[in-house]
Amino acid sequence: MKKTILLSVILCCVLCFSAFSQSEEKEVEAVIKSLFDGMRAKNAEQVAAAFSADAIMQTIISKPEGNSVGTNSVGDFAKRIGSTPAETQLDERISDYQIKVDGAMATAWTPYRFYLNGNFSHCGVNSFQLVKMADGWKIVYIIDTRRKEPCEE
Repeated sequence: MKKTILLSVILCCVLCFSAFSQSEEKEVEAVIKSLFDGMRAKNAEQVAAAFSADAIMQTIISKPEGNSVGTNSVGDFAKRIGSTPAETQLDERISDYQIKVDGAMATAWTPYRFYLNGNFSHCGVNSFQLVKMADGWKIVYIIDTRRKEPCEE
């Protein structure tokens, strides 16, 4: 009887933790989706709202002589998105969300394909670091790769 009760309590704890973890993962995913929805809508405020005030944005620049890292500010990125001409369509399509959460920290690995005006431009992977702040999950760091091929469908 004691073993049955103990196993039931353990199972309940595991299920509760699993449900909590999945809920946190969905919240992290929602922040990332909101970022790219804001980009498609050219909504600078929505884009900026996904990030913490001191977030860092970087991209790996691949050249024949070797790789380097470029850095951009969130403010400049959001401003560029918001000032994109109305006829220009920006569409970053995430093919998968691999999210890990530990307390107030999360990481997300998101392969993507980017389309400009409906035409394939490039692909790569975004690596996000997020922190759960007083007002919810915020991106504190993102780095991405960019290439023409090979790309996932």
